[in-house]
Formats: sequence, C-alpha cells, structure tokens
Amino acid sequence: MEKVLMKGNEAIGEAAIRAGCKCFFGYPITPQSELPAYLAKKLPKIEGGVFLQAESEVAAINMVYGAAGAGARVMTSSSSPGISLKQEGISYIAGAELPCVIINIVRGGPGLGDIQPAQSDYFQATKGGGHGDYKLIVLAPSSIQEIADLVMDAFDLADRYRNPVMVMGDGALGQMMEPVAFKEPSAVELPPKDWATTGMKGRKPNLINSLYLDPEKLEKHNLKLQAKYKEIQEKEVRYETKYCEDAELVIVAYGTTARIAETAIRQGRAEGIKVGLIRPITLWPFPTKPFEEVINSVKQFLTIEMNLGQMLEDVKLAVNGRKPVHFYGRTGGMVPTPSEILTQIKKLAGGE
Repeated sequence: MEKVLMKGNEAIGEAAIRAGCKCFFGYPITPQSELPAYLAKKLPKIEGGVFLQAESEVAAINMVYGAAGAGARVMTSSSSPGISLKQEGISYIAGAELPCVIINIVRGGPGLGDIQPAQSDYFQATKGGGHGDYKLIVLAPSSIQEIADLVMDAFDLADRYRNPVMVMGDGALGQMMEPVAFKEPSAVELPPKDWATTGMKGRKPNLINSLYLDPEKLEKHNLKLQAKYKEIQEKEVRYETKYCEDAELVIVAYGTTARIAETAIRQGRAEGIKVGLIRPITLWPFPTKPFEEVINSVKQFLTIEMNLGQMLEDVKLAVNGRKPVHFYGRTGGMVPTPSEILTQIKKLAGGE
C-alpha cells in the first residue's frame, strides 16, 4: 500500500471517507479543526456526500441523530468542551440505538482549559458523559496509522452494534504528521439497516426514539442495551502488550502516553530493569485479560496518564488489590517526558 505523509486530523477525514462516511456535521474547535476543514473540501465531491458546519455543537450532534436514523454512515468531531456540549445528544443516540462515529481530539481541561494535548476526558468517554445507563465503544489510537485503521473499524463497529463509537485522540495525535497507508474497507457482512427511516413503502413505519414513558418498557429497553454491552465486552476488547514476558514492573498507558512510555521502557531495559507495557486500545470495554496473564509474575504496576488519575481506577479494578498500582501523571496540557517516566521506573525498581 502506498504511504502518504498526513496530519492526524486529516488522516481521520480521509479514513472516514474511505470507510463510506457520507455525512459530517460539526463545529470548529482547536486542536481538531483540520478535520472538518479536510472534509469540507472532500465530502461534497463524493456522490451523496454532505458536509455541514452547524451553528453549534448541540445542533451538530442532533444532525448526526437525524442522519444516523435515516441509515447514513455519519460522523462528527470536536474537542473536549465541544464534546461536553454534545453529551445530551450522544445519550439520545445511544438510547435510540443509532450507529455513528464521534471523534474527540482531547485538549487540556476542565472548562475551556487550553489547546494542548491531554487525556482528561477518560471518565467522560468511558463512564457515560451524558444521562442514563449507556456505553460508548471507545477506541484510543497511538499513531497516525492506527488512527486511520481505527476510524475505519469504528464505522463497522457502530453498524454492527447500532451504537455510537468514539475514537479518542489528543492534541498531539491530531496535529502531528506521520506516514500512513489506508487499508481497504472491510468486506465483513454487517446487519441490514432495516430499522432505518428510509421510506415506509411496502412495510410498517420504523420509529426512531429513546422516549419510553412506560417504566416497564424502559426497563426492558435498558436491559436489552446491557445485554448488547455485555456482548461488546466479550467480543471487542483490544489491547497490546510489549516486553511483558519477564517483566517485574508493568506500565499501563494508552494513546500518546503509551508511545512516550515505550521509549522510557527501552531505556529502562537497557539499564537492566525488567519493565513491560500494557496498552489498552479499547478504553471501553477495558481490557482485563492482559492483567490476568501477568498478575502472578509482575510485582507492581505503574499507570501513566495525561491527567490526574482516571484510567487508574480501571487498572485498580483489573488488578483488584493483588499487586500495588502506582500512578504518575501530568495535567493541564503538560506531556510526560521519557526521562520523567524513566525516573519513576527507577524509583519503583529500586524499591522506593
């Protein structure tokens, strides 16, 4: 496959087009604005393609609701404060079981924060940022190549489970440039969208809704959603492990932080420290299997994040008190350096 040098935000746009995305609704916000700018040029040239800059994030996510209900492959994107504004619509979309892809290129928070890279939206993405019992599938790439691959996969996952899928990067991944080769769209057979509002000629009307005034019916609907989430947990967990075969200390990190941690791990190993890496690729469902595979041989874990300890809670649940779990993080848009992480590795390896 031919490789091209692309910025992360632009690679997302190109991958979405190649995955069959026909509709994009969004609103500009740094550090993801190159993505809607790319799609504004490309999508209108595709048959059936629609690009629309909405008047607000709230309007954009509700346009996504409408297009998804009509059976279109649809995407929106934003950055942290914009994703916060979309939470009500995301809850509606999850409640109505509509497939869509949501891109969050995270920046420092809380509030308006800054435009530097951060991972402080982990709770919002994985614990349900809106109201009600719902879950998003959350994918966390660590390179521009993986961004492109996961964006294409996200559309299939959304259609397979009739569920919103979030691809969560950060300002660094959105802005950096790397070589990327776009894979062919998958040929997997997906369920027909016979539920979509595509015109009722010859059939009964389809109803797209998340309103259930009868509590018994709403409970039944919520239990149905939970059964779907359980199936996703069983079938769609993704992760990567490195250097874990003999590791006594395992670092847990995702996205940009994982690739920084890997540099520190190689430096630590060069100094004789047995340190490995678990990199969750799905933040929800969170991968617990790699922890079970190393729990008997590893002495301790170190979670590294660009926040003040959010994934840390899921790591502690996975470890379940069987081994110590330590934490190191930077916040406010500060990025941990390999030397900072190596210092933490040496402290723990030295018994501090």
